Amino acid sequence: MGKVTPFLMFQDGNAEEAMNYYTSLIKDSKITKIVRYGANEAGEEGTVMQATFTLNGQEFICIDSNVKHQFSFTPSFSIYVTCNTEEEINNLYQKLVEGGQALMPLDNYGFSEKFGWLNDRFGVSWQLNLPK
Repeated sequence: MGKVTPFLMFQDGNAEEAMNYYTSLIKDSKITKIVRYGANEAGEEGTVMQATFTLNGQEFICIDSNVKHQFSFTPSFSIYVTCNTEEEINNLYQKLVEGGQALMPLDNYGFSEKFGWLNDRFGVSWQLNLPK
């Protein structure tokens, strides 16, 4: 078996925008490969056929779907980030929730010093944790 990698399917042609945004927020992150649809291919020319990026060393794959589906991202699958400082969790939460939706505002829920859960402006769900 090969490695296991999270795969994000974007429906609105914004996979590259999302990758650029995520890699700008999280240290040690980068876009490692982008393959785009060309003229007369299945997807809209210039959109992401397949790309890989890393967030603090964790690899992800993403695409701009050339097929419209009846589903999108759901909070039942989320990107879980363990933060090291209160400043880090506050900053990351505020940036990710802009244009998105707070599911659990940053607070002490008893199981960590500070925790927050949100859907970002692309619909991707994030859990941010500052351990005790």
